[in-house]
Amino acid sequence: MGKIYIDSVKYQIIANIEVNGLVDKPDVIGAIFGQTEGLLGDELEMRELQKTGRIGRIEAELEHKNGKTVGKVIIPSGLGMVETAIIAAALETVDRVGPYEAKIKVERIEDTREVKRRYIVERAKELLQKMLAEEIPDSKEVIDRVKSELRMAEIRQYGRERLPAGPDIEDSEEIIVVEGRADVLNLLRHGIKNVIAINGNRVPKTIIDLAKRKITTLFVDGDRGGDLIIREVLQKADIDFVTKAPDGKEVEELTQKEILQALRKKIPADEYAERHGITRKQTTTATKKGGIKKIIEQIAGKSTKTEKTQKEGSPIPEEYLKIFEELKGSLTAKILDENNNVIAEVPVREIWKQLKEMDKAYAIIMDGIVTQRLVDAAAAKGVKYLIGVKKTKLERVPEGLIIYAD
Repeated sequence: MGKIYIDSVKYQIIANIEVNGLVDKPDVIGAIFGQTEGLLGDELEMRELQKTGRIGRIEAELEHKNGKTVGKVIIPSGLGMVETAIIAAALETVDRVGPYEAKIKVERIEDTREVKRRYIVERAKELLQKMLAEEIPDSKEVIDRVKSELRMAEIRQYGRERLPAGPDIEDSEEIIVVEGRADVLNLLRHGIKNVIAINGNRVPKTIIDLAKRKITTLFVDGDRGGDLIIREVLQKADIDFVTKAPDGKEVEELTQKEILQALRKKIPADEYAERHGITRKQTTTATKKGGIKKIIEQIAGKSTKTEKTQKEGSPIPEEYLKIFEELKGSLTAKILDENNNVIAEVPVREIWKQLKEMDKAYAIIMDGIVTQRLVDAAAAKGVKYLIGVKKTKLERVPEGLIIYAD
């Protein structure tokens, strides 16, 4: 049906038309004006009524079928009910269109005010449903909003560059580095507090220093800009893992589910660098840079980092180093007894639970980070050798525990 402005008319005459031949809209309208001319007198002359705006533009919706023309004729009317009915009846007197026989039958006269009332009712229902669904929050939504605002209020400035950061950035053994303040706010909104922003293209010294002593994940936008930031940061800071938002999305707009999925998909920074041809300035893991040969060189005294946590005269058994090399990139830990039998093999994240269930262990070899918490737990179980890819800043190393980590 053609577009009819219901606030300018009172009624619509809707009629069916059938013509025994192929005709077009101008032919039908011409026939209506021509065959009703003079039929009802000057007061109801259709051309004059249209000129004065008392009836609207006649619409004809037609289609051709099997050599015939069928469709509908719609006439909007601003006349009274009686006058409109007379016009409708006159319409049925049209019996030819061009050279072809035709038949017009009025289907109905529609009160457009009723159409307007139906529209008002339906629209009011839509607006009410929207208001109930969106504007009036339930108690859970109110609580969630308050929690969100409190989390966002926790943002602080950290380091000499006054970088946007969460409240747990100093106390956490693991941190997440993002691009900007909006990213920090979004992670805080979803309960992730060990986050800090680069806040610019250069790599702040605060980030470089944090990455040296904490397990660090770089989390960037899923675009070309994110790729460039990864390249820049990997060349200047000792990053452990890399992850990105889904393609075309920014960290600041992710849902909690999307954030957690991205963090679960993180990959070791060395692996990312190797894939993308990035030359890293700093070496985070001996196994990734030099393998067993590099480790042996460090044990022989060519690396001062290792000597600080490894007792002189107590080299790491070569068999342990081979296991260490095999675990590279697996994020897995193996726990051995005194006879070098593997008594447990678990994901690094579950090593605490596994140690808790054991009475005693002799060596722990893992593709993970040596932390003070792990050192204390290992010492409590009598562990002599603890080997990992990297260590955080250790305040104490129990007597008798030999640690190998970069």
